[in-house]
Amino acid sequence: MSESRDRAILTIALLAAFADNNKQESEREEIRRIAEGLGDGAPDLRSLYQDVLLKRATLEEAVASLSDAGEKHLAYEMAVGVCDADGRMSESEREFLDRLKSLLGMQSEEFEAIEQEAEQIVELTETAAPIAVAASASADALTPSDASKSSSSKVNDAELDKRILNYSILNGALELLPQSWASMAIIPLQIKMVYRIGTDFGYELDRGHIKDFLATLGVGMTSQYIEQFGRKLIGGLFRKAAGRGMGRLSRSATGVAFSFATTYALGQVARRYYAGGRTMSADLLKQTYAETLGSAKQMQSEFVPQIEQRANNLSMNEVMSMVRN
Repeated sequence: MSESRDRAILTIALLAAFADNNKQESEREEIRRIAEGLGDGAPDLRSLYQDVLLKRATLEEAVASLSDAGEKHLAYEMAVGVCDADGRMSESEREFLDRLKSLLGMQSEEFEAIEQEAEQIVELTETAAPIAVAASASADALTPSDASKSSSSKVNDAELDKRILNYSILNGALELLPQSWASMAIIPLQIKMVYRIGTDFGYELDRGHIKDFLATLGVGMTSQYIEQFGRKLIGGLFRKAAGRGMGRLSRSATGVAFSFATTYALGQVARRYYAGGRTMSADLLKQTYAETLGSAKQMQSEFVPQIEQRANNLSMNEVMSMVRN
């Protein structure tokens, strides 16, 4: 795949991200940061981002650069993933995908297969944490700080550390797989992890709270998916995969998986937040996350062997089962 085709697929992914006009400025800023951060060895993503945001890049031009059926399949797959990243698809995003379908000219059964797989992944997000779960009677009768103090004594720190590490290794492994569903599963598993940590400290959380918590840290769901996708595309995982449905680690998928660090930092910050009675300000949350993420990036290389070993044994059914159970 040439650089122009890499650029075309990334353009389509960014256009999909901005298809929903309700995207907040913070999400746009996060996508801009990611686009610039993916610049090494990639198309000039800073100018690409600006072209998309200022409407200088068009969907028609991007699609015209894709002649291979596999490239078109990947472009649509990634666009669907971006639109579904936050667990719901708006009318404007649906209209964008319909327009993309028409321009790509693929067979309808191929579109349907991609969308069906995406719907399965959306189920992961929908089941990652219960909706509006009632708080336990003991926690409900206490203030947030007192509730957390009551639960903190029951939390096994070693077990919690192990759980956060296991989620981090799992998400790092998912990032090393070439399949698109692997990247889409990372966010639901992060939601599940935060939900379980909150429960440990006496809080029953709904999905809306957890998504807001991630957004406060600066981890937008759409931008996080674009980051995972961009690294896979630029790193060659999508292009060098032995074929769709491949269940094992691609030979090209070696090295550091950055979702390990993101997940580890999320887990540790969530632990501090809920253990302290949810009293940390937004600024302090962002600062703590940034500092913890820096430390997690330094330690992630130690766990590359475990991450790669985990990736060699992952299947979609196993991942969906882990989220649901």
